[in-house]
Amino acid sequence: MSRPRIVIVGAGFAGYRTARTLSRLTRHQADITLLNPTDYFLYLPLLPQVAAGILEPRRVSVSLSGTLPHVRLVLGEADGIDLDGRTVHYTGPEGEEGTLPYDRLVLAAGSVNKLLPIPGVAEHAHGFRGLPEALYLRDHVTRQVELAAAADDRAECAARCTFVVVGAGYTGTEVAAHGAMYTDAQVRKHPMRTGMRPRWMLLDVAPRVMPEMDERLSATAERVLRQRGVEVRMGTSVKEATHDGVVLTDGSTVDTRTLVWCVGVRPDPLVESLGLPMERGRLLVDPHLQVPGRPELFACGDAAAVPDPNQPGQYTPMTAQHAWRHGKVCAHNVVASLGRGQRKVYRHRDMGFVVDLGGAKAAANPFGLPMSGPAAGAVTRGYHLAAMPGNRVRVAADWLLDAVLPRQAVQLGLVRSWSVPLESSSPEVARVPGRPERTGTDTGSDLGKDPGQSGAEPDGEPAKTPPSEPAKNRPSGEPAKNRPSGEPAKNRPSGEPAKNRPSGEPAKNQPGGEPAKNQPGGEPARNQPHAEPAKRGPSGSPRASGRPRRAVEAAGPRPARGGSGKPGKASRASGTGSVGKRPTAPSGPSRSARPPADPGPEPPANQPPPGPDIAPGPVKRTDGRAVEGDS
Repeated sequence: MSRPRIVIVGAGFAGYRTARTLSRLTRHQADITLLNPTDYFLYLPLLPQVAAGILEPRRVSVSLSGTLPHVRLVLGEADGIDLDGRTVHYTGPEGEEGTLPYDRLVLAAGSVNKLLPIPGVAEHAHGFRGLPEALYLRDHVTRQVELAAAADDRAECAARCTFVVVGAGYTGTEVAAHGAMYTDAQVRKHPMRTGMRPRWMLLDVAPRVMPEMDERLSATAERVLRQRGVEVRMGTSVKEATHDGVVLTDGSTVDTRTLVWCVGVRPDPLVESLGLPMERGRLLVDPHLQVPGRPELFACGDAAAVPDPNQPGQYTPMTAQHAWRHGKVCAHNVVASLGRGQRKVYRHRDMGFVVDLGGAKAAANPFGLPMSGPAAGAVTRGYHLAAMPGNRVRVAADWLLDAVLPRQAVQLGLVRSWSVPLESSSPEVARVPGRPERTGTDTGSDLGKDPGQSGAEPDGEPAKTPPSEPAKNRPSGEPAKNRPSGEPAKNRPSGEPAKNRPSGEPAKNQPGGEPAKNQPGGEPARNQPHAEPAKRGPSGSPRASGRPRRAVEAAGPRPARGGSGKPGKASRASGTGSVGKRPTAPSGPSRSARPPADPGPEPPANQPPPGPDIAPGPVKRTDGRAVEGDS
């Protein structure tokens, strides 16, 4: 008899717990496959501490292959599910497509950022659901404080050191609390010329902070926020967002360069494509976490509407605690469906909540006992250490170092704003400008180009190359390796594709002696043998595969971004039986068939190469102002 095949989609709290429990219960008598875009499990409750520079990113990411040794890990995103054929179609990180057959399927796809039909939010705000977004926020906040400290104009300084967080729930409250401490520490070491200090604002239409939690927790959190100077505005939200600020629902305008969107989450749109009964975007399941009428299909976590036995007629909320418990019960019921053991009904006991507010401050109510101050801080961090499936010693070590050493406030520039758009269906994966060069038939086509892009970047401007980034495989400010100054690249005739460039495309329109657009410091692009200004790529950054990612429908209508609701996304086919794979856009005309461009003038022979310590200059905006790349 063949071994049963179990496929788990998603490695969040629910999917990870399901895989770990199944590995123990099946005793290697089943083939367990885990499909996930990344090779780690992300412990989301500690993500605000990554943005505040307390924890390093790897501390909150637990290796899947290292902690699930008997589970096969497949990197990729599920595109569609054929319920009748019992197969899952997916696309890998480098564009390869595959199919996973299953006998039992567990949907634990999790959730994505919740969008609202507010003009400008999708273009100018950033969410907080994955490591790329946390890393971007840390760099962005650090950069804004540094630019504000160097500014002589009070208006510019005030705008750069104003940070607006929308959503006073669990995540938004922690982001504002940790962010205020982080920027205050920066200003203490490097005071601003204008004498101003950072300003944090927390907005929500709810009547109080963290309305879904106990009122005593809410009062404690709001008190700590106000003590740190955070402006808490309840009953207020954003009416419109622009590049230079936001318009609030009370009619006031706030000049800012930072808008953090923490209004909540919604289930991953993958489950919507199944054509099965839904409850507010979540897949309806019975108390055994099984989809009615589909004995081989289970769902848990944020993607499933699980009946709450403590509140008849209600469903369990979308929290990490419930998702973690869902995973354990789901694993038992999957094994029971294979003829081993008895099915279990999902039941839970409220153990309370903990909210880390930074430093020694926290709000907690373990088992209903309200706590605040250092005691709540100790309980909160102890709970997180106990709940983490790995990296406990490293997390504790980072906490100890943060308590005795000054925090390192540096911007690494690893994630750009266009890499983490708010409308992304995969916030855990940063977008990239193109996929690695392929050999064979695809080298001359428009690889890495996302069909259907609107031609507008996240900030609403015409399509441009990602700002302030040097040429591939060339450190910023350094001359190209093995290329003497003033000489053309070896073995690269004019008009031929440049090595190590995405899709094998030629280095287009880089004049030999003219300044290339968006080159650091406005310096000439050396040894580029073409005669036109550099053209920038399409809006946002296409997926590494060059194929459209799965569609994400906003919660309500959104402002158009160049045509369809989501540029570059192909809609899934929905139906009651099966969901096919997304259509693949045809490739464009071969770039390699174009005639070589006329080489531009050679640079002077005595012109020295730029030194390795030359910092990149500002990027020229189309409106004539020089601003930093990701503001």
